[in-house]
Amino acid sequence: MKALLPLSELISLKGEKALITGSALGIGKAMACRFAEADADLELVDMNERGLRIVAGELSKYAVKINIHKVDLSSKEAIDTLWGKLKGKEPNILVNNAGIYPFKNFLEVDGAFLSKAMDINLKSVLLMCQHMIRNRLKIRSRLERGGVIINIGSIEALMPFVEGMAPYSISKAGVIALTRALAKEYGKNGFRINVIIPGGIVTPGTKAVAREVTQLHLSLLRTGVLFSSRLPLKRGGLPDEVARIAVVLASDLSSYVHGALIPVDEGFLSA
Repeated sequence: MKALLPLSELISLKGEKALITGSALGIGKAMACRFAEADADLELVDMNERGLRIVAGELSKYAVKINIHKVDLSSKEAIDTLWGKLKGKEPNILVNNAGIYPFKNFLEVDGAFLSKAMDINLKSVLLMCQHMIRNRLKIRSRLERGGVIINIGSIEALMPFVEGMAPYSISKAGVIALTRALAKEYGKNGFRINVIIPGGIVTPGTKAVAREVTQLHLSLLRTGVLFSSRLPLKRGGLPDEVARIAVVLASDLSSYVHGALIPVDEGFLSA
């Protein structure tokens, strides 16, 4: 019985293969590091090929197989091509981490801007999940069928706080809805599907957004102060603090966790 396994075996991902999107920097890179430490083989996906090579080099100290893939996740054709390359060696763990932080006054949002946000933040997640589920359902052995899907949402989907990020909030709300819908539909097929809700995590992406906001919209400095006031520990989160939860969700430590929203936000949503 899984409940009787020692902790070291419950947390181990040895023999598993994880595909992590957006893994060249930030939260995705931290996840790649922790999954490798847990002995998972890795398929790392990002537009930043140089960053992927650096990550793969840093992880060469672990006895795991690492493949990198430069993929434009806004393109369905690119996603289809990626899964074509993975045919016969598909992952049994999928982490949909890649995303962008589009910032624009709501009244200035046009179709192209909205499409880019939705294509990368939501549509790509749907397509990646579709490929993952379709491929895993083809496996003949019921014991090997199924897998783990971890999607990345945002506190902005549940409690919009920063002005000018309506498309982002919409896209991440869609990720949460998609996660729960797939959990209901495919749990019976051996899939465990959950969504992490990060908030206040300091990454290259969030730093860039913060600089843009403060430089172009000084009136929003007050928003930053108010945001910080909702953080009991009074600090930003580390990418590794999200990565640790992802490892837990991917492992047998969370064998009974399914369809859940897991906040990693220092209590922001509860403050």
